[in-house]
Amino acid sequence: TAPPPGLSMRLLVVLSLIGGAAGAGLLLVTPDATFRRVVPWLLLAATALFAFGPWLRQKLAGGTPSTAKATVGVLAMAAYGGYFNGGLGILLLALFGLLGQTNLNAMNGLKHWVSALLTAIAVAIYAAGGVVHWPQALMMMLAATAGRYGGARVARKLPAPVLRWGIVATGLVMAGLFFW
Repeated sequence: TAPPPGLSMRLLVVLSLIGGAAGAGLLLVTPDATFRRVVPWLLLAATALFAFGPWLRQKLAGGTPSTAKATVGVLAMAAYGGYFNGGLGILLLALFGLLGQTNLNAMNGLKHWVSALLTAIAVAIYAAGGVVHWPQALMMMLAATAGRYGGARVARKLPAPVLRWGIVATGLVMAGLFFW
């Protein structure tokens, strides 16, 4: 899988790690009440960005994205992932689409790579901060790994429009549950 237009794979790795670390650090200093208020809005914004990504890409069309814009976008998404991670896949897919990628399966593979990098650094920071509950975390890691591999196999078999609207529906349900 190639990096998004405007970035090298090396820069994508560095940005994923820096952003993930920044988001994790921010989470460690965020009060619980603030986090609970922000989460549903983050999910809703992520879903909207993904849902309207193709339309936005057409409106913002104007050649290859600059390295500066791609850098800011990846840093922001990685920080979001280090902070919350819920809906991160939707946001990354939206970002990659806005940066000019069109192959949803290739975007999905790249999404997993960026997510793994920023999650690894974030977990290391959470562990250093003493906030990881290891038995629950290990169960979540196993479930997430199985879900990623299983989900990728299913996603490759689905037509792109079905996959896109399934992602939007999932994001809306998640946001609704968090608002509730």
